[in-house]
Amino acid sequence: MSGHSKWATTKHKKAANDAKRGKLFARLIKNIEVAARTGGGDPAGNPTLFDAIQKAKRNSVPADNIDRAVKRGSGDGADAVNYESITYEGYASGGVAVLIECLTDNRNRAASEVRVALTRNGGQLADPGSVAYMFARKGVVEVPSEGVSEDDVLTAVLEAGVEEVEDEGESFSVYCEPGDVVAVRSALQDAGIEYNLAEVQFVPSMKVEVDAEGARKALKVIDALEDCDDVQNVFSNLDVPEAVMAELEAEG
Repeated sequence: MSGHSKWATTKHKKAANDAKRGKLFARLIKNIEVAARTGGGDPAGNPTLFDAIQKAKRNSVPADNIDRAVKRGSGDGADAVNYESITYEGYASGGVAVLIECLTDNRNRAASEVRVALTRNGGQLADPGSVAYMFARKGVVEVPSEGVSEDDVLTAVLEAGVEEVEDEGESFSVYCEPGDVVAVRSALQDAGIEYNLAEVQFVPSMKVEVDAEGARKALKVIDALEDCDDVQNVFSNLDVPEAVMAELEAEG
């Protein structure tokens, strides 16, 4: 799982520092609205909302935007929007599998955007079920590794339902069952250990390792999908070796 995580971390940093910041903000705001609508507008009693707000804060979303999103989601805002969650399956170049999570108020628009992003960039839409079996829903908590050892993390979460801790270099990825995310996150907080994110993701059970050219082609598809307004998350089984990732980063 480390290849997926390292790539995801790199993409996250890139998104936080370039022109995609606006799209990132929009996705984080949607998460807050949906969490507030499903579980209420009080973060103290709604762990999903609490984590969505924390993720938004860590990505520098203004407090006013967060407050308005909570109000819209909980029904207090005049401009509330009902979002529908849809997951599409597809392939990028080289047989790399992708799962595309959308939050949209227009199902037809979302389907069209996803299909165009795939086909124009060398990918293709897949039949339902043909890709999903390669992924499992897992709770993922990312812990920055500065000043913290893997043993520190393991000790903190041992009783909280942790399945695995992966050393990703700049961070540790803590994997658990989806229902244990809050327990794992809380255990880290109780131990005084900071975390970057705590959420449920699709984690690949099988990965496709690529060379530099394969990585460029697959990332082109994933970038195009992430540029779609209705796309919330893109998960893949892309495995980019460290040497290849260094080569791509050197290219800018």
